[in-house]
Amino acid sequence: MQMNRGLAFFTFLVFLFLLGPLLIISVTSFEGGSVLKFPPEHLSFKWYLNIFDVQMFISTFKTSIIVSLMGNLFALVLGIPAAYALSRFDFKGKKLLDAVFISPILIPGIVLGFSFLRYIVGTYQLPIYTALFIGHTIIMLPFIIRVISSSLSNFDFSIEEAAESLGASKVKTFFIVVLPNIKSGILAAVMIAFLESFNNVDISVFMTGPGISTFPIQMLTYVENYFDPTIAAISVLLMVITAFFMFMVERLMGLSYFTKR
Repeated sequence: MQMNRGLAFFTFLVFLFLLGPLLIISVTSFEGGSVLKFPPEHLSFKWYLNIFDVQMFISTFKTSIIVSLMGNLFALVLGIPAAYALSRFDFKGKKLLDAVFISPILIPGIVLGFSFLRYIVGTYQLPIYTALFIGHTIIMLPFIIRVISSSLSNFDFSIEEAAESLGASKVKTFFIVVLPNIKSGILAAVMIAFLESFNNVDISVFMTGPGISTFPIQMLTYVENYFDPTIAAISVLLMVITAFFMFMVERLMGLSYFTKR
């Protein structure tokens, strides 16, 4: 009994350590004054409204949405066939190829971003939007492949073989048999990859340039010049959006899926 109380207290401390800063940020976002304070002296929603008065937040939000959606689309085009091949077939170099696809999330982002800038953007003189699309596609690709591979691991490939034995071509079988059975995994992959792309800073900071920035970088720029609770208000909204996405992923696949492989 004594040990259970000790364990419960330790668990409480862990949760307090993890969630305490988020709770403080949430409370300070309602500060009515012009300076970030905890606890707030006056309660107000004005800093939530201030988000929409800052034009750079609006424009960079649109940029982040466009880059994340377009990058997601490209990552899906590349990632679905890759995940299918890695799950369906055994071939020489399969583990090495799998490691290559996962490597963007293992390499420090700042190293990856500098490499993109030095050897891709600089060498080929790419426009800023093209550089952002390429960079974000690469960082989303591991999440797309990983999640869809997890979904394919539960797919019974004998169904695919049965369709082919009845005369369907491989391409037709893939589109009318395989894809519909892993659509929840694809949706979950899209959501996770979108969050990774939208919140990314370390790659984007190397890919952006004059006049074009992303939402997280604009938040950093704002913090350098202002100390009002606007960023706290944005953080609360981003936490709500992230929680919604993760809830949808849990409903579609269950988060335990990602610990199986």
